[in-house]
Amino acid sequence: MQTVLRTSVVWLLVASTLQAQTKTVAERLGYPADSKLLILHADDLGAAHAIDAASFDALDHGAVSSASIMVPTPWITEVAAYARAHPNADLGLHLTLTSEWHTYRWASVESKDKVSSLLDSAGTFPSDVQPVATHARTDEVERELRAQIERALALGIRPTHLDSHMGALFTTNALIATYIKVAHDYRLPFLALRGNPPGVTEVPLSANDIVLDAVIVAGPDVPRDQWKAFYLKAVADLKPGLTEIIVQLGHDDAELQAVTVNHEPYGSAWRQRDYDVVNSAEFKKALRDNHVILVTWRALQNASQHPR
Repeated sequence: MQTVLRTSVVWLLVASTLQAQTKTVAERLGYPADSKLLILHADDLGAAHAIDAASFDALDHGAVSSASIMVPTPWITEVAAYARAHPNADLGLHLTLTSEWHTYRWASVESKDKVSSLLDSAGTFPSDVQPVATHARTDEVERELRAQIERALALGIRPTHLDSHMGALFTTNALIATYIKVAHDYRLPFLALRGNPPGVTEVPLSANDIVLDAVIVAGPDVPRDQWKAFYLKAVADLKPGLTEIIVQLGHDDAELQAVTVNHEPYGSAWRQRDYDVVNSAEFKKALRDNHVILVTWRALQNASQHPR
């Protein structure tokens, strides 16, 4: 198991076993077996206009190769318009069961009376993953996940993959099983990482499912004045195999400052730093110098034989 780079990476789904495959993921994508493949991935589209604008710009200019969408969020229709206008953009769904900001909240796509175990006393998703892990009924989780996917499809979004906001679906055997069941039913690849997260013992993968060798996320432990250095080292340390670097992009403006008020980690200034790094000449040079190949979930979708 390849250790995720020295940072705070939490709640990520990891797979304990996988049937032997005759070809590596790189070979299945048409690259040499020892290639360094990287999904450079932007999270949280739909949460705010500033996040959408920064992410669209990064996608359009190749600064990231992929992104994922939070369907219950207020700016989903803006993302849907982009998706319809850019049908080749690699856009997945960031399946959402939490709402972490203090004064800016969202709730279920499904009718509240059908998913009441997913909601807090205010009728919104909880701010952390623990209530999901301890109180969410599996049948209601599945109902909400399917509602989010169907809402995206109705808006003209054709998702290339699934993952989980704040890793809420990666905390128990039952939630992971539900996540994978829904992904299989919709014939979509999904974020999975080798190994087992704490408290999880069963990960029901199929032979065609693709798992990542590493996921890298800048955590609160990264010094703010060493932001670019963290990412440059992450690229320099990449090993052969399939890695995803997850970034949270945004513009540090009045809107995003209001959205993320009193929440510095993953907040407005944080997202501006991520945006600045992936667009920097130094970061792009590091990718070239280290012979990193940017790939997409769409390519993995084809390689996993789960076409939509």
